[in-house]
Amino acid sequence: MFEWAWPWLFLLLPLPWLALRWRRPRTQVSAALRLPYAGVLDLGAEESGKTPNTLGAWWTWLVWAALVVAVARPQWIGEALDVPRSGREMLLALDVSGSMNTPDMTLGNRQATRFSVMQAIVGDFIERRTGDRVGMVLFGSRAYLLTPLTFDLKTVRTQLEEATVGLAGRETAIGDALGLAVKRLHDRPEAQRVVVLLTDGVNTAGELDPRRAAELAKAEKVRVYTIALGAEQMRVDDFFGSRVVNPSADLDVALMTEIAEKTGGRFYRARDTKELAGIYREIDALEPAADQSEKFRPVDELFHLPLGIALLVALIGLAGLPWRWGVQREGAPG
Repeated sequence: MFEWAWPWLFLLLPLPWLALRWRRPRTQVSAALRLPYAGVLDLGAEESGKTPNTLGAWWTWLVWAALVVAVARPQWIGEALDVPRSGREMLLALDVSGSMNTPDMTLGNRQATRFSVMQAIVGDFIERRTGDRVGMVLFGSRAYLLTPLTFDLKTVRTQLEEATVGLAGRETAIGDALGLAVKRLHDRPEAQRVVVLLTDGVNTAGELDPRRAAELAKAEKVRVYTIALGAEQMRVDDFFGSRVVNPSADLDVALMTEIAEKTGGRFYRARDTKELAGIYREIDALEPAADQSEKFRPVDELFHLPLGIALLVALIGLAGLPWRWGVQREGAPG
């Protein structure tokens, strides 16, 4: 559908005619300055007593009319489209410490590290959060914000895929990661603040105690879902032969449970890829993504078309064509 954004600006169309109409006439002219584009501006014709250059006047008005059409902002309004409504403000706090390189998981019937499984499952989870602002905090010995809260889920997933184990150090600063996530959610609507914290270990680094971070999250009304990742059995080969060990012996389940319960979230234990995928599907259900109830009509601005015409006509006029035509017509034998 075609529309004008500012149609009242068409009232400016007669402005050049009014300016010429009200201009005070001069009775004496001592000298004349010949301009190559005098025919366009049509300023010297009346003063010199000659017949006004009608073509030049119309040429000037055509430029003016095209400019008025441009500033009136012609637009094409498209059909209404469904757009996601703003939903949750969700920060994903992900452990990238050295222990995430433990190969005690499977992915596609192949042995895989905890980190590669996390990348695959969390990547799919990010894609399902259409309409939510999603950000990402990575933590190891330190915690830092890799991606601020954004609707650009493709960028969030790409940065997750480009992350590596040990990027933030080899130790585990759970308290710092949670504290940083709470701080980044401080200015967001209270009912929408969510943190999903995934780790495979125990707090071994950082300046902020995890329990103190949980208290800050509770005070800021941030729900924290905690996920403890890691198998309970893994066969290893060493000098004494093959044996079964528990690679998650150091996992601090009690701390993860306490953080979740204190903030109104939930604790999950993921021992394999299937359990981890199920956990993120359950979080999807507990924190539903935005619906499609809002409408948006795309607007294509068309002002560049009349503006281009105005510039083209002005350039032709400045080249002197109308003026030359006027001179030739006056000088032609009757």
